[in-house]
Amino acid sequence: MMKLTQALLVGAVLLFSVTVNAEEIKLEDNTLILGKWNLYAEAIALHKEKVELFSVWEFRKDGVIHTRSEDRFGRTKTLKIDLNYAVEDGVIKKQKTPGRSKMEDCKVIKLEDGEMTLKCTFVYLFLRR
Repeated sequence: MMKLTQALLVGAVLLFSVTVNAEEIKLEDNTLILGKWNLYAEAIALHKEKVELFSVWEFRKDGVIHTRSEDRFGRTKTLKIDLNYAVEDGVIKKQKTPGRSKMEDCKVIKLEDGEMTLKCTFVYLFLRR
């Protein structure tokens, strides 16, 4: 019985520590994210398998993310898209689709050592400088 109690306690501590580590970073403005970032992977969950991407996002001062993506398998080798964004309530609100007004919240859950991880509505995005 004592071992079961200890095991449950350890499990609860581990679960709590994973939850604490996934806390978001509240941005005051866009100064910490300005510039070019290499979007190198995405995943449906933080610790799930990552899908490799070949994209560069440039967060500009004027509230535009200039994206350039390489599609090695498609007919279009390079795709360039501009998306609007703003930092509000500590999160990045970015345009979901070009030409549409619908915005998506992306919370910054890691921003250190030239790496940034975003938790958007249905996907985690992994970027590095």
